[in-house]
Amino acid sequence: MINYNNRKFRPVSNSENGETSADTVFLYKQIGDVLTSSYSGGEILQGHLMGQVDAEGNIEMCYHQINRRGELNSGLCRSRPELMENGKIRLFETWQWFTGDKSKGESILEEI
Repeated sequence: MINYNNRKFRPVSNSENGETSADTVFLYKQIGDVLTSSYSGGEILQGHLMGQVDAEGNIEMCYHQINRRGELNSGLCRSRPELMENGKIRLFETWQWFTGDKSKGESILEEI
């Protein structure tokens, strides 16, 4: 299992209907298979996520966030890790909003 504890990530790409950007920073915390994160930056004033990590390092999580327009949004995300040549982690994510138009999207985060 990958241990994500104290690792920071930043989006390098996101679907048009997503709210995170290269200005958003995620700080992951992990105890056992339980993953949490606080994040902010760009259009996100404050966000949190909570999920579980499986034996291959895949993450299934729920997230909620408040954007700069004062909107509270939430959704579900699945992340698949890839180890980059520099030893850092890249996460390939598929997600769907619980709120708003309930649309789906994809994003890629890289460890910083």
